[in-house]
Amino acid sequence: MTEAQDRKPRSDEARTTYDPEVTSEFALPEGLAVPRGGVESETTSEFAVPEGLQAPQPSSAEPEGSAFSLPRTYSAKDALVAFTPAAGVPAASLIKDAPWQDRMRTMLRMPVAERPAPELVQRSEDEGPAVPRVLDLTLRIGELLLAGGEGAEDVEAAMFAVCRSYGLDRCEPNVTFTLLSISHQPSLVDDPVTASRTVRRRGTDYTRLAAVFHLVDDLTDPETHVSLEEAYRRLAEIRRNRHPYPGWALTLASGLLAGAASVLVGGGLVVFVAAALGAMLGDRLAWLCAGRGLPEFYQFTVAAMPPAAIGVAFSLTHVGVNASAVVTGGLFALLPGRALVAGVQDGLTGFYITASARLLEVMYFFVGIVAGVLVVLYFGVKVGGKLDPDAALGGISERPLVQIIASMVLSLTFAVLLQQERSTVLAVTLNGGVAWSVYGAMQYSGGISPVASTAVAAGLVGLFGQLLSRFRFASALPYTTAAIGPLLPGSATYFGLLNMAQNEVDKGLVSLAKAASLAMAIAIGVNLGSEISRLTLRVGSAGKRRAAKRTRGF
Repeated sequence: MTEAQDRKPRSDEARTTYDPEVTSEFALPEGLAVPRGGVESETTSEFAVPEGLQAPQPSSAEPEGSAFSLPRTYSAKDALVAFTPAAGVPAASLIKDAPWQDRMRTMLRMPVAERPAPELVQRSEDEGPAVPRVLDLTLRIGELLLAGGEGAEDVEAAMFAVCRSYGLDRCEPNVTFTLLSISHQPSLVDDPVTASRTVRRRGTDYTRLAAVFHLVDDLTDPETHVSLEEAYRRLAEIRRNRHPYPGWALTLASGLLAGAASVLVGGGLVVFVAAALGAMLGDRLAWLCAGRGLPEFYQFTVAAMPPAAIGVAFSLTHVGVNASAVVTGGLFALLPGRALVAGVQDGLTGFYITASARLLEVMYFFVGIVAGVLVVLYFGVKVGGKLDPDAALGGISERPLVQIIASMVLSLTFAVLLQQERSTVLAVTLNGGVAWSVYGAMQYSGGISPVASTAVAAGLVGLFGQLLSRFRFASALPYTTAAIGPLLPGSATYFGLLNMAQNEVDKGLVSLAKAASLAMAIAIGVNLGSEISRLTLRVGSAGKRRAAKRTRGF
């Protein structure tokens, strides 16, 4: 072998030794196999399914986790077995024949991990409707309930009941003042489906509210099989139904309400007619403003001016008519008692965002009423009007029978303004008469403070309203809202405004604080009466409910 031939392999060996691809720090060590394909292995990806775990396969042509795939169960009782920890979970007391409001409210007040799992039965071969359609129906039902003035907890209970009736067990509804949302997760490995709906317009129609409750009751009844198409058809009929009372009847009811309220605070026949005319004129002006697209704040401001103007006119003419009773009666038809009760109820049940929004709405309405009345009273005082705040209270305790009749007329007309069903008007009229009888007996005969008397009377309203609603399988609002009409603080509100118009700010603030205390007593009493009826009544009740855990501020 020559010397050149002897140097050639050494040069190849040197070239191999100093090759950067071989000596690079990213080179694979000897003995480790290089994966083929040139791409990242699926088993090393952080999103890959680990070996030994079988991924669920979709049962239909739709891809796994699609929003349009069919739910795997058609009934809540066909759900899969839930995981139970070794220590167990507390047993939930749910009576099967209890109303759906109590059952769903009990489920909502439980933590998600402690909700009872339904019993496992053989799954039927037919599948239910598509998940988005069920969620859309649920949101539309919740929209009608929330727009009708129902409390946030009752709206969530209705939405939860509709979802479970179509087999969507893992649903979480969420209700705020203007937004409804619901989320459904089929299983732990499937993507959740979320839908939302905005509530832009609100209207007072308790007939429509009762019809929606009947629809939810039929959906939750295991013996009544309502298909999704049938539910949509009934919901469309509910939305298309006209109000049970025409516009002229509402205007007449507004006048009768103001007249009955003026008699309730000591007025006579002339005061009744004057307050009725002022309230009807204010109602027509408010309708005119609404037709022009003005916000409700200005509608309340305009509606409060005619009764105050008539009262000031009586004081200027010196005809011997109780002018203060005229103004007080006109304020009764404008006080937002329905929104106040719903706002306090949301706060007591833990829906603080919705409660804050409702109470802020009440404050704006109240400020609009204050602005309308103060403008008229201010000019009336400037031109020489003499309004005596104490004159409106004369003779109330001397004619109890007249006061009871006036309170019943007030509740009846209030029910008409709320567009209630004709079958519920008589019951709510009697409930309002009972409320005023208890209030008058405690305050005028027993000498108890007005706040305590109002709270007890409102508690009985809530108790009887809950009894009537369970008997009729409907919402309790139509039986409670109109019945608290005689208890609304119209006179205290007027006294505060009159004192402020006469530059007596301290007395005015005291009267307004009294009005706020009476309003809170009404709302808390109604809610407490409803809760007591649910806790103590065994007929149609779900038994004792677990109280919400105290968070101690965090």
